[in-house]
Amino acid sequence: MATDRSFNDMLNQYLDIKMLKEEQIKRNYVLRKIPKDNNWKGGSLIVPFKGAQASTLTWGSLAATTDVSDYEYVRGSVDSQRECWGTLKFRARDIAEHNGVKSGRVSEQSFLKIFPDQIDEFMDYMKESVNIVCLAGNNFATLTANSTANDGNITVDRPEYFQLGQKVIVDDDDTAAATGYVKSININTGVINLVTTRGGSTVVNFSGAPMTTAQNAKCFFDGAETATNVFTSMKSQLLSYTNGGSETLFGQTKTAYPYLQAYNYSGSAITAMNILDKIFDAFVAAKKIGKGMPNTALMSYTNWGYCMKLLEIGSGPYKYVGDEASLYGWDEVTIKGPKGTLKIVAVNEMPDTEIFGIDWRGWKFYSNGWFRVQKDPEGKMYYTVRTSGANGGYYYYVDICLFGEQVCKAPSYNFIIHSISI
Repeated sequence: MATDRSFNDMLNQYLDIKMLKEEQIKRNYVLRKIPKDNNWKGGSLIVPFKGAQASTLTWGSLAATTDVSDYEYVRGSVDSQRECWGTLKFRARDIAEHNGVKSGRVSEQSFLKIFPDQIDEFMDYMKESVNIVCLAGNNFATLTANSTANDGNITVDRPEYFQLGQKVIVDDDDTAAATGYVKSININTGVINLVTTRGGSTVVNFSGAPMTTAQNAKCFFDGAETATNVFTSMKSQLLSYTNGGSETLFGQTKTAYPYLQAYNYSGSAITAMNILDKIFDAFVAAKKIGKGMPNTALMSYTNWGYCMKLLEIGSGPYKYVGDEASLYGWDEVTIKGPKGTLKIVAVNEMPDTEIFGIDWRGWKFYSNGWFRVQKDPEGKMYYTVRTSGANGGYYYYVDICLFGEQVCKAPSYNFIIHSISI
């Protein structure tokens, strides 16, 4: 038996055509836009929130000293960094045969040249996955049909988020979580087939532990089914507890202070014909109540489409001011209406049920160096593992990490439209 290698069959022949690979859509809008602080080395991160401002005014005389109010600040904190890890595996024989390794030593440059630039592509995938979590929460797909058979099949709303071989956790509100590895993906039907081991053929059995839409069955990245493992999402921070968000914000109860409460606007009455009216209503109310400037509205392409149909040039109360078709997988249009000017942004990973109104001044992502390759004690960017037996060999593992947390320091500057069901 030969030592293990992965793409020898492709690279030992003359290839005039580049390897066919799926073009990745850049799903990292939040990570590109959010202000960053990369100097949080660990320990508790103190988040000071404004609880109240000075409010004493009198007419005709000085205020009594006992009546004078003061600014009040509250101490929020993030007690530990949350972690996301990505890992790549390279086979020593592939590197030796196709990158000309000499003297038995692997150079870091060989990793950067290995076909087809796997580290850069994987870094993009990792950023996109983190972006999904930072926007809408710890799950990345929702089941749209019940899974009750011994066939390993789940039907999901976002099949484009799945990768062959990916480890997936399926969980709902009343059934123990099921773990599977992606065997096949049907983009047209949204059916994902899961097996019990990577590369295996035994399907996940849902007959004894069904996953149902009535119990909110969802799919999670490995470890993300535990909400405290992932970065706190925009959705969780902006929604009130009554509407499905968190009850506290980094240790402080939202309802105890108006500055910790984003303006929540019900979208249950939104239709394809009034969606722009409702977005601007929420925008104006948030400016008045929260005193911020949430002039960027993030929405799904579905809701974006309804807005675009209403923005026919020369008709209606809303006019284009400027637009930008991005190469990175999102689109932006600036609209002037009777109640102000607002930028609406279509983001691939936004859910259809919410629209976020963002004032970026209140947001920051704190981290320990942003995305980075974890090096071993000798400074190498890979770790060596040796296996024996059939198809054994030397493997090099590259670990990429992100430690930190997403923090909204001024929730009242923002708004969220929830419960949209056009």
